Amino acid sequence: MLAKRIIPCLDVKDGRVVKGINFVNLRDAGDPVQCGLRYSEEGADELVFLDITASSDRRKIVAEMVRRVADSINIPFTVGGGLRNLEDIQDILRSGADKVSLNTSAVSDPSLVQRAAERFGSQCIVVAIDARRENGGAAKVYTHGGRERTDRDAVDWAKTVADLGAGEILLTSMDADGTKKGYDIELTRRVSEAVQIPVIASGGAGGLEHLYEGLTEGGASAVLAASIFHFRELTIAETKSFLRERGVVVR
Repeated sequence: MLAKRIIPCLDVKDGRVVKGINFVNLRDAGDPVQCGLRYSEEGADELVFLDITASSDRRKIVAEMVRRVADSINIPFTVGGGLRNLEDIQDILRSGADKVSLNTSAVSDPSLVQRAAERFGSQCIVVAIDARRENGGAAKVYTHGGRERTDRDAVDWAKTVADLGAGEILLTSMDADGTKKGYDIELTRRVSEAVQIPVIASGGAGGLEHLYEGLTEGGASAVLAASIFHFRELTIAETKSFLRERGVVVR
């Protein structure tokens, strides 16, 4: 059985780590390189950096951040946000990221997933799915940082991108994001069962039990969290110890 992973997520805006609730109400959470270094030293398995800045000139800013992070840490990290084409992906991978995360661009042009997987390898391509339930029912895919609804069903979209060559899915419940009430276990389980690639559960982690539920009941290969780690409510060591005591194989 593959070991489960613990992945802190750092949302980056204008070169700073921020955290919000339901994708809004952002507050500052530190310098991305310093945060990344701390997590690397504390035993995180991987990191995810998501650039949520809307400015058109952010590519150079992000590439510079990626270089600084790559020089500072010794664990794999994924970078997403505003990557529109193969050239953007190549720039970020060349700057030192191990993987890229695609969301809006993948929905706009699904062939990008296949072309990116063929050029850079599936292991480098993560498709992020931001999903929100419709009146408590089916979950629809949202793009543009959660601002635009699509007609795509989240589970069907997960199957599609897996077939196109994505190596991993980062599934975020927008309903749960930042609420600390737990992951959307049902949605996570449905996506995990629908695809043969790893699924990272995201959105709603508020405590150790939530992380445990995401990995067991939700069937996720990894759990992603932000505020509980950023604001020192939990450490990576505490998290792994808790999971090991309950029989979860972690790195």
